[in-house]
Amino acid sequence: GLAIAERFSKKYDCVIVAEKEPSFGRHTSSRNSEVMHSGIYYPQDSLKAKLCVKGNEMLYSFLKEHEIGHRNCGKLIIATKDEEISILEELLLNGTKNGVKGLEILSEKKVKELEPLFKTKGALRVPSTGIMDTHCVMKKLDFIAEENGAMISYNTEVVGIEKTDDGYIITFSDGFKVKSPIVINAAGLWADKVSEMVGIPAEEHNYTIHLCKGEYYKTTKYKDIEHLVYPVPDPTGISLGIHIRINLNGELSFGPNAYYVNELDYGMDETYHKEFHESVSEYLDIDFEEIWQDDSGIRPKLQNKGEGFRDFIIENEKDKGFPNFINLIGIESPGLTCCLAIAEYVENLIDREK
Repeated sequence: GLAIAERFSKKYDCVIVAEKEPSFGRHTSSRNSEVMHSGIYYPQDSLKAKLCVKGNEMLYSFLKEHEIGHRNCGKLIIATKDEEISILEELLLNGTKNGVKGLEILSEKKVKELEPLFKTKGALRVPSTGIMDTHCVMKKLDFIAEENGAMISYNTEVVGIEKTDDGYIITFSDGFKVKSPIVINAAGLWADKVSEMVGIPAEEHNYTIHLCKGEYYKTTKYKDIEHLVYPVPDPTGISLGIHIRINLNGELSFGPNAYYVNELDYGMDETYHKEFHESVSEYLDIDFEEIWQDDSGIRPKLQNKGEGFRDFIIENEKDKGFPNFINLIGIESPGLTCCLAIAEYVENLIDREK
């Protein structure tokens, strides 16, 4: 939402962002690994693949231009069994087709030279992956948008959207209303509900969001790991596996796991402690007592339990009778990496004749 506001504020005289929370990034945007992904995992020609590769480049440029904390640390996807090497080769091929540069398979010896602590049979090196200060990214987008004249209205919840002959009337929880020819639904965990407000039933159009929780555990045992380190991805496609998350201070944590929930609750579930320890122990020596609860987040997934890959939905809903109502639904990972590319994509969806 902030990335779209920042881009649109440069071309439109009146841009309003309605945010129901008292500040930005209270949910998915700040409860994640703060990773700039490369685009290796996603099917060729999917929006996730195209926007991730482009967004990665755009985001690095943005971070450098505005001197925002980040590090191009790279990522190692490690195989802990011989049979996993073929999975790395498939990822390399898929990533290359998607336009990801610099991918290479490393031998066990080479991985040990880079990261001697890990149990591995080899790894896929992904040099374009990095980490960043997501709070500062959001703060800068907010600042630029407002500097350009956009209005960022916090504590402002949308409760109704009515289509008119020449646009939409948006009603807020305090009863205030505004009229706009363009509405962009970037409501994250609530995007399906906002879409329904205008008259697009989520179930009928396969827009239903499923809440998928991910938790992180942290440790102080290790502080000398230079790369992000991931296992081979979960074959169900629900997550990328419990991996090593490092921040700009060098602090280490593990996660996220993935399980579906029925309500928004960021509390940690201690029953997953054993699962975390077992997963991490496959590639790193660590005792059960040396990891403990850190934080959690919730993904707005279109893919329900047991279902296959689902791409982002980024649509001008004119074919459903709602011109210039732009839906962004299921913007989970790699949505943060894609944010600037998504903003550009959304701009190109606007029908200027309406």
